[in-house]
Amino acid sequence: MEQVFSYIIGLGAAVMMPILFTILGVCIGIKFGKALKSGLLVGVGFVGLSVVTALLTSTMGAPLKTMTEIYDLHLGIFDMGWPAAASVAYNTTVGAFIIPVCLGINILLLLVKATNTINIDLWNYWHYAFIGAVVFFATDSIWYGFFAAIICFVITLVMADLTTRKFQQYYKDLDGISIPQPFCQSFVPFAEGLNWCMDKIPGFNKLDIDAEGLKKKFGILGEPLFLGVVVGILIGCLSCSSWAELVQNIPMILGLGIKMGAVMELIPRITGLFIEGLKPIAEATKDLVSRKFKNSAGINIGMSPALVIGHPTTLVVSLLLIPVTILLAVVLPGNQFLPLASLAGMFYVFPAVLPVTKGNVVKTFIIGLVALVVGLYLVTDLAPWFTLAAQDVYARTGDAAVAIPEGFQGGSLDFASSIFSWVIFHLVHDFKIIGSAVLVILTTVLAIFNRRRIIKASYEKNIDRSTAA
Repeated sequence: MEQVFSYIIGLGAAVMMPILFTILGVCIGIKFGKALKSGLLVGVGFVGLSVVTALLTSTMGAPLKTMTEIYDLHLGIFDMGWPAAASVAYNTTVGAFIIPVCLGINILLLLVKATNTINIDLWNYWHYAFIGAVVFFATDSIWYGFFAAIICFVITLVMADLTTRKFQQYYKDLDGISIPQPFCQSFVPFAEGLNWCMDKIPGFNKLDIDAEGLKKKFGILGEPLFLGVVVGILIGCLSCSSWAELVQNIPMILGLGIKMGAVMELIPRITGLFIEGLKPIAEATKDLVSRKFKNSAGINIGMSPALVIGHPTTLVVSLLLIPVTILLAVVLPGNQFLPLASLAGMFYVFPAVLPVTKGNVVKTFIIGLVALVVGLYLVTDLAPWFTLAAQDVYARTGDAAVAIPEGFQGGSLDFASSIFSWVIFHLVHDFKIIGSAVLVILTTVLAIFNRRRIIKASYEKNIDRSTAA
């Protein structure tokens, strides 16, 4: 069974998701042709997103590496990026069984009305498997590994429910959709706290600068496309050690700018493919589940945050944070991690943050900046355990994605910086039974609170129906 699941997962998101969504579509009553088209569009979306993010990392990789050499920036943790984290996640016993285990828990929570989300974003189950795998290798206990993964899954479902209303109000055409992805959801409490603090600062509560406002105020200067070109050219210039080299490399510098602009322009277009492909599946799934749970206040379909990473504010803030994060990685005392491959994951910090800040560019930038500073230290802290897991997987599979260069430890900003993963890891690893008990109590309280909220909303909905009738 473990080999079967490992083989399926090994196909990758671009192949696995079309197959799964086609089968799911047929099972929930969609005609085969329409289900197949939806699945293929999702697959094409993943391919397109992979190509564009690969363009980002490959384009930025050489200049940034040159910058580290010019300015003698030698940090001891090598950036593995999300592919390494996913490989670690799915090449363990925890990862092999994570999908059926979590789906079973999801259905149970739906039955007892402790969640309103059914998470069909199966590829991103690797996030739960990742924290489970790292805990497994750190504690040498498969039970602690599964425990950590399940706790992360349940907390994320509850967070998805609690953030759904703001999410659907902010993003257009996503009614009935939620984002149960732990990396995104872990930044929401962070964002809520910082946003509340900023609103208490005189003048900040009146500050309303969104991406559309930037376009209106600055014209092309406020466009993500133009900002991409500017940042690309700036990084290209900084990768030159002398004026003579800068002049000689003008074609490279201009090309870097155009490629960065292309990334900013293409990502929103590609995310449109996800929405087009997932919408029929989401609508059919919602109708089916709603019929089975008639007294529910409304079932939400858990989808990938890739649906919304093309938002202009996400693009602008992510782009501005790339050079700032690299600079901070160098100057922050105690940090040993220089993000390079993980830069493509920068976009995923913000899908659940934007509904909190209402797309305000300044607030979102500040929240992202603080979150990434904290994230650098979390990656540094978890690096020994990430390295242990990656080395074991590489020894068994030979997967190049988890090959850590000699003399380095491994890390990944994409998930190892998640507050959820860090807290769960240390409570389980450092405090064993006591830490696990704390997590059980916390998760149970959240689930009970969510259940009461759902039941109350269902009751009010039924009252409104009765009154209308």
